[in-house]
Amino acid sequence: MPTTRLVLDAFTHRFQDQKQMAEKAIAQLPTNQLHIPLDENTNAIAVIMKHMAGNLRSRFTDFLTTDGEKPDRNRDAEFLDTHPTREALLQDWNTGWSALFSALAPLTDTDLARTITIRNQPHTIADALARALAHQSYHVGQIIQLARYVAKENWQTLTIPKGASTQFNQSMQQKYGK
Repeated sequence: MPTTRLVLDAFTHRFQDQKQMAEKAIAQLPTNQLHIPLDENTNAIAVIMKHMAGNLRSRFTDFLTTDGEKPDRNRDAEFLDTHPTREALLQDWNTGWSALFSALAPLTDTDLARTITIRNQPHTIADALARALAHQSYHVGQIIQLARYVAKENWQTLTIPKGASTQFNQSMQQKYGK
């Protein structure tokens, strides 16, 4: 497999992992808890999700041919909690992620070095993807931390539970060998 396809597949898998981690976190909360900020200076999970979706739609719709900051994007409105239902929130969320995955799928070996623009600044596609992954991962971390806080004792860990690292490492060694 060409090296670039390996890189593009790695980006795709990391983005999928981030999306799934956020979804596993929000699945542990009732809808009303998605709308609870820690205080007036923080965003609720629903607002973070709305912002992430808006960012992905803007960056990855017509990814190769238009600036990643679309003229119709209202970034400030992304920080208003306006989704009345979980279904509406998830529909918006999935639209953003679909824009990303649809943009990644057709990329070829020669595309990573191509230049696109985000807010009129040139970026290689490789840099734009690294930038987007960092941005989405930052917000996924916020979602998970907020969900953990809100869920309290009902939280189910998404990664290796405390005190279970040795057992996990042993299971990976058995699964993949050495």
